[in-house]
Amino acid sequence: MTWSGRVAAIFNAPAEGAATQAVEQVRAIPGRGLEGDRNFRHAPGPTHKNPDDELTLFSLEALAEANREHGLSLRPGDTRRNVATEGVPLNDLAGREFTLGGVRVRGLELCEPCLHLSELLDEPRVLRALVHRGGLRAQILSEGTFRIGDSIAPATD
Repeated sequence: MTWSGRVAAIFNAPAEGAATQAVEQVRAIPGRGLEGDRNFRHAPGPTHKNPDDELTLFSLEALAEANREHGLSLRPGDTRRNVATEGVPLNDLAGREFTLGGVRVRGLELCEPCLHLSELLDEPRVLRALVHRGGLRAQILSEGTFRIGDSIAPATD
């Protein structure tokens, strides 16, 4: 698999249901998530959630396609995912490792849209629009900071 893309935007939501906030960079910590995000765990341990809430990504190309096909005007922060990507085949990365700048991650599963997102946006069409293009859940494998503009590429062993 040959491709390369970039981090186009980064978002955190400080609390459940809070609006997302765009940030220039973020620190990723394995087993804990992204600092400043609602899903960040302050300490690993028995309360550790599944790794699939550590990091979520979505494609700007898929968002543009969903908007065009369904007459929507969703903005990148509306998806409630952490990282907006450009040039990245997210649907092909479940089960694969890749890097965000110097941070290594593993794609886990597609991040399908949910009723909660539809309710927060007060837009029922969002569910149909984002099916199979709602993004990717990923597990953080190495600690580090990534920034807007950093490359996203397949991990090399």
